[in-house]
Amino acid sequence: MPAMVSETISELRVRYAETDQMGVVYHANYLVWCELGRTDFIRALGKSYAELEREGVRLAVSDVTMRFHAAARYDDPIRVHTRLTAIGSRRLAFAYRVVRADTDTLLVSATTALVSIDMTGRLAAMPQDVRAVLEAAVLPADDGR
Repeated sequence: MPAMVSETISELRVRYAETDQMGVVYHANYLVWCELGRTDFIRALGKSYAELEREGVRLAVSDVTMRFHAAARYDDPIRVHTRLTAIGSRRLAFAYRVVRADTDTLLVSATTALVSIDMTGRLAAMPQDVRAVLEAAVLPADDGR
């Protein structure tokens, strides 16, 4: 896993099925977009989530915060900026900025915390090689962004 990543940008376009009756993106879809950003971030480090799981590493979301700044609508181009902000032996945290790609309007700012669990669902330390690569990619949350 080569670690030369401090932020990834995932791009998508709002699908009609992601909107509610008022024509705006239903709030739960932002969680799915954060997952997209998180998996793209880990893939950019050289492994996919699927590979990590095959190696016995499972990451379960333990905490989510979201702040809604503006609404996204059907067919809007979206960018999800993802950063890894903290890591420990069994926990890691990500920060996200979801923006409208054509205007750079901030739509949502979010964070997630994940814990490393084994195949039985118990807390487990991440393998040292995986943790070392993740540690090299950490960009702390207090960097002024």
